[in-house]
Amino acid sequence: MKGHGFLLANYVPGTSLLHRAPLWLKFLVVVGCGMASFLIVDWMVSAAVLAVMSGLFLLTGAGPGRLLGAIRPLALVLLVIGLFQWWQLGAATGTRIVLNILICVVAASLLTATTPLQRLLDGVVSLAAPFRRFGADPERFALTIAVMLRSIPYIAGSFADVRDSARARGLERNPRALVLPVFITTVAFARQTGEALAARGLGEAGD
Repeated sequence: MKGHGFLLANYVPGTSLLHRAPLWLKFLVVVGCGMASFLIVDWMVSAAVLAVMSGLFLLTGAGPGRLLGAIRPLALVLLVIGLFQWWQLGAATGTRIVLNILICVVAASLLTATTPLQRLLDGVVSLAAPFRRFGADPERFALTIAVMLRSIPYIAGSFADVRDSARARGLERNPRALVLPVFITTVAFARQTGEALAARGLGEAGD
């Protein structure tokens, strides 16, 4: 299967100030951007915040290609959302909503581009540790996120490969030619992942 990015930028090794920033500060930026998406009511402010976040992303050395790669999969969805909100609430509101979504995506990409996956998962375990007293298992929570981060690009890539194959055979308008192979591939991937976790003693509720 071809490699496909999905929504978030992959880690880019570097020694920039953003790479060296504490993980808690990066988490705080992501949370702050998420909250800002509900608080900002002026599309020009949203545009300014997005410009700042995009500039910070480029300072990591990732390059504009990675930034566009993180946004491109959302293009169609954002277009639909923007046009619908434009029709319902006006151009300014539609533009603001789309820009606010992009702010969240760029902020999350900034986190993943400057933080190795293992360090990110260790941070999740640390953040979830206080909930252990309530019966939560931080390690399992981090494992779930790791599996999700691995599974989403795989499934997205599988769909893209099946779509390309169907188009080559003139079957791009046939739902069965698109959905069935992806379904079979996804189930097989889920079984392989489950078996790999079970082999390491990680799938059982009582572990």
